[in-house]
Amino acid sequence: MTSEHRRGLFRRERAVTPLDGIDVILADLDGVLYAGADAIPHAVESLNTAQADGIRVACLTNNAARTDRAVADHLTKLGFDVEAHDVITSPQAATRMLADLIPAGSTVLVVGGDGLVAELDKAGFEVTRSAEDGPAAVVQGFAPEVGWLQLAEASFALADDSVHWVATNTDWTIPQARGVAPGNGTLVSAVHTAVGRLPLVAGKPERAIYDLAIERFEAKSPLMIGDRLDTDIAGANRAGIPSVLVLTGIDKAKQVLAAGKDERPTFVLSDLRELHEPYPVAKVSKSGDAVEVRRASVRLEGSTVRIVARGDSEIDLLRAASTLIWGCGRPIYALEVPEELYA
Repeated sequence: MTSEHRRGLFRRERAVTPLDGIDVILADLDGVLYAGADAIPHAVESLNTAQADGIRVACLTNNAARTDRAVADHLTKLGFDVEAHDVITSPQAATRMLADLIPAGSTVLVVGGDGLVAELDKAGFEVTRSAEDGPAAVVQGFAPEVGWLQLAEASFALADDSVHWVATNTDWTIPQARGVAPGNGTLVSAVHTAVGRLPLVAGKPERAIYDLAIERFEAKSPLMIGDRLDTDIAGANRAGIPSVLVLTGIDKAKQVLAAGKDERPTFVLSDLRELHEPYPVAKVSKSGDAVEVRRASVRLEGSTVRIVARGDSEIDLLRAASTLIWGCGRPIYALEVPEELYA
């Protein structure tokens, strides 16, 4: 079922939960299940309840610093019911991509941490940290210890145009317990500046990691849950699957209202408890200039978005406003939007 098809539920009379008809949840980690070392409130009980109801949970992460086993151990300590097999990492997707680019057993220069090295070892590649070893490819992923020396080695190797370059992801930021920090995209950009070309990307929003997860879990009706429009949600739309944006990580109301067509989620949730609640129907007027979600309502008057009724919750007001703005056919910068909708 495509995202556009699921989005059509807005005009139905009966509200359904985001989990209706879903057999596999594809869950992002940072900002969705945890922030730093701590679980996001309500995430553990919400996903464990889904599993108890017969829905499998696959954990998708662009973070290349840790192995699938390390990620699973962390999640288990937080209370999630997860094993290593349930974790799909961008290094796994990158390694599969490499298998199509270079011969088996080739030397690969790694910029990153244990998660990358472990997957390359499993696949039989020879790992190096030096451009002097004549690598057939460079694989670049995030790790806290990555610094100038590793970036320089990658640049030296990639001066040869025949050397393939694969990045696990190009996320500009990564949520941490203390706030938002630079992500792998900033490190990839540094190498790009030095070598003048761009890598192939294995992780979200590219399809490789989604295809790997769907294949591993034999998913017939998956649902992606993420906190970033430009990676989690854009990737789900590219893969043709419905998606949830949960407002516990990077993107908030302002980003939701401004989301381009390719980055719009099927559902917007305050937290993961709402996975199990009926998702309210957005009632759109025949003229398309007014939207109601339960007791919240907004109207478009010329180029101005007006709040008619705030309703009982901020999330319903955001759902109504985003439906109105997405459906009006105009970019958000051409509209006057009340600051209280996104502040």
